[in-house]
Amino acid sequence: MRGSPFKFACILCLALALPAQAFGVSLEEAARQAAQQNRAKVLSAKTVNTNRGRQHEIKLLTDKGVVKTVRVPDNGGKKKHR
Repeated sequence: MRGSPFKFACILCLALALPAQAFGVSLEEAARQAAQQNRAKVLSAKTVNTNRGRQHEIKLLTDKGVVKTVRVPDNGGKKKHR
């Protein structure tokens, strides 16, 4: 199988060059980022399937006492193409 290690190396380099979002965001990571960006505490977090694909719904409690819901696409999940 001549050339096979070269092909593998090329594929590996391309995969590593992709942004992290191309592989999806874990629920835990999405919740952590949402809390940090909004200066809030996480009340709940879940992943739901919608007509636009999977997304994480994170319910936050802000430092002003406001409950806020943030939705983060899970790009790793299967998406419907239009």
